[in-house]
Amino acid sequence: VDQGSAGDFEAAPDQTLAGFRVAAADPPRRLALEGRHRFSRYRLTFEIEPAGTVSRVRAVTDAEFPGLLGALYRAAVIGSGGHRIVTRRLLKSIARRAERVHSRRKEGK
Repeated sequence: VDQGSAGDFEAAPDQTLAGFRVAAADPPRRLALEGRHRFSRYRLTFEIEPAGTVSRVRAVTDAEFPGLLGALYRAAVIGSGGHRIVTRRLLKSIARRAERVHSRRKEGK
């Protein structure tokens, strides 16, 4: 599977990126990514809401953790707070990138 990179990611249906595939896209309002591995099936949906001159990005996650191994995996990932930390870092990264793009546009570059 082609994992792609953030630089060439276009959110095309079934395009992949770091363990996810694009399940649905409604640019610039919504992007739904899905993935799966041995211990879970998961979906990460980004919802973008205009808020005046800026936009608010919200990440919604859903996951299933089947069986005993799935339950143990869930305890390790969700119960430890690791999922929350990774999601916040991801959202902060999106905000920084959006701010850089916005600054470049304002400068006319």
